[in-house]
Amino acid sequence: MQKKHLSYQFTEKMTNTPLVSIITINYKQAEVTNQLLESLQKLHWQNIEIIVVDNASGEEDLNKLDTRWNKVSLIKSKSNLGFAGGNNLGIKQAKGDYILLLNNDTEVPPLFLEQMVELLESDPTIGAVSPKIKFFYDQQRIQYAGFTAMNPFTLRMNAIGSKQIDNGDYDEVKETHYAHGCSMMVPRKVIEKVGMMAEDYFLYYEEHDWCTKIKKAGYKIFYQPKSVVLHKESISVSKNSPMKTYYLNRNRILYMRRNLSWFNKLCSTLFLCFISIPKNIIAYLSRSEYDHLKAYSDAILWNLLGKKNQKWERK
Repeated sequence: MQKKHLSYQFTEKMTNTPLVSIITINYKQAEVTNQLLESLQKLHWQNIEIIVVDNASGEEDLNKLDTRWNKVSLIKSKSNLGFAGGNNLGIKQAKGDYILLLNNDTEVPPLFLEQMVELLESDPTIGAVSPKIKFFYDQQRIQYAGFTAMNPFTLRMNAIGSKQIDNGDYDEVKETHYAHGCSMMVPRKVIEKVGMMAEDYFLYYEEHDWCTKIKKAGYKIFYQPKSVVLHKESISVSKNSPMKTYYLNRNRILYMRRNLSWFNKLCSTLFLCFISIPKNIIAYLSRSEYDHLKAYSDAILWNLLGKKNQKWERK
């Protein structure tokens, strides 16, 4: 970056600092959420509020949640609102100057917040910032150091630095195409201008849709490597689950319908119909993954028919 960043002296005694609202969602993972809350108690940044949104986990899981920690409040949703809906519920209650969406399957170091706040304070044209994300169980390896642009045909993007050893190659503060939903900080003024996340995504692609709206409103998305989060990854949804197959494919098409130009939308539709769909069907059949084939088919039909499939709605 060319702009000179503000220099702060962060101490526990500081009171004239922006309020940061940290929002995390719990869905039947109380013990994992408790581990995050414990790490948040060690933050040096004192002007925070922590909002835990429980997405209708049930009383058994709720009773395990330890919300007695300092500055923690609990919102109990009557139904599972998904990632976007759950976070939106937290945003509505949040009072912070900055809103941090943070996955419950993460843990953070004590100086996690300072550099992201400093970056946003230094440049009002930045609409969202994500930290460097590393794997919790292999902390030498990077999961996210920014995102590439989305391919207009496949509607996929790549996480920069993914699975690479953190040897200093990704330590530059820079603009990126998308923030990461695992950990992203957004100024309140930006949310007031562009609105909250679209809730019909439910799971996956909602943060990409949100970042696209933020950029269309004239803001930039940044990557801040001086802030680090450790991600346990895919605890609530397994890596190869049919649910993941359903929502990734359903929402990839939904993103295309909402955000691409007519020409790119045409190109993407042709790629989908003549390459992607036949290829995926053959792959699922060859591996006898009939549950994934059903999920993939339902994802396509949802976009064609616009009907909610109760099999996949975790409500």
